[in-house]
Amino acid sequence: LCNCSAVGSVGAAECDAVTGQCPCRQGYTGLRCESCAQGFHPEQSSRGCRPCGCSPPGSRSPHCDDSGKCQCKDGVTGLKCDQCRDGYYRFNETACEPCQCNNHSKTCNNSTGTCLQCQDNTEGDRCELCKEGFYRSPHAAHACHHCPCSTVASTGTCRIHPGETAPRCDKCRTGYTGLNCNRCDNGYYNSDSICVRCKCNGNVDPARSPSICKPESGECIGCLYHTAGFHCEECEDGYVRDPEGTNCTKKEATLGPETREFTTSAPNASKATSFSTAVINSTLSPTTIQTIFPISSSDNSTSAFADVSWTQFNIIILTVIIIVVVLLMGFVGAVYMYREYQNRKLNAPFWTIELKEDNISFSSYHDSIPNADVSGLLEDDGNEVAPNGQLTLTTPMHNFKA
Repeated sequence: LCNCSAVGSVGAAECDAVTGQCPCRQGYTGLRCESCAQGFHPEQSSRGCRPCGCSPPGSRSPHCDDSGKCQCKDGVTGLKCDQCRDGYYRFNETACEPCQCNNHSKTCNNSTGTCLQCQDNTEGDRCELCKEGFYRSPHAAHACHHCPCSTVASTGTCRIHPGETAPRCDKCRTGYTGLNCNRCDNGYYNSDSICVRCKCNGNVDPARSPSICKPESGECIGCLYHTAGFHCEECEDGYVRDPEGTNCTKKEATLGPETREFTTSAPNASKATSFSTAVINSTLSPTTIQTIFPISSSDNSTSAFADVSWTQFNIIILTVIIIVVVLLMGFVGAVYMYREYQNRKLNAPFWTIELKEDNISFSSYHDSIPNADVSGLLEDDGNEVAPNGQLTLTTPMHNFKA
């Protein structure tokens, strides 16, 4: 009996009379056509053999195992070796190509090759770019570092320009400047790490003082139009606000008994300097007055009379006179005290009295001083001075000799 497989053979009762080989269907093999041929695998549901269907570009051979799994090439996966595995893309006649992600990702789109999940702060189809706010360092290949740029002072992005080694912020916000936008621009000052516009009330010329105010404090630099103060909000000494309250004008000043008025308006209000028509009864001629106190129509020139008023001049002279008088009085007093000291030293009544049974002895500091005047040392009327310098004490009852 042939015993040919009813599924795999063409005819169950026909076989070779000598070898017993049954005629097999396509995909079957074996003496009785009971096994699957190469390129086929058994199917559990029908108990028949099905083609492996391995993809020629992705498989190493057309054969597969009993489960139908083909032997795939490198970078290829799938039951039939018809897909690219992770890290590969573009399935074609030459199998799959590795993903080009600059070592910042291990996966990419299987069809387009676009890199997925870029690492190390990179982005782009090939992870070739740095994310916003990062820059690529020239010292470490493919390394992205955080930009030293504040998002408050700049856009937060930066890059290294040709010929430079340090990153430069792309664009500073208004009021900031510097390589990393970490300094206040001209016209701004640092207030709690934030650059704030200078407040100088329009009394500073940027052409003369580009910074306008000090960047660390905000104090205005170079106040114009006779203004002063931290914000140029006050008038200089000798100037007051005009009736409109906008300009600083010079105070009225007097010359002797007469009154002269010099009014100089701020340059932002008027370019003229006026001299009032007050009557001058001074003994000085107009030519002499003009020589001493020149008056110019230019707003940059001021008169000598405007610089020092007569009242200030008189105060200075009076102060000098008082100082000189005090010094002279001190000198005279010192000489007088010195002479008094010398006189008292010569006439000092230093006494030594020795009492004995029959007399009293006196010795004096004057004994050692030639020509010393000992008269008047004893104020009693009965006292006498002997020629030898001894004193005689006379009382109503006794006479004593010293």
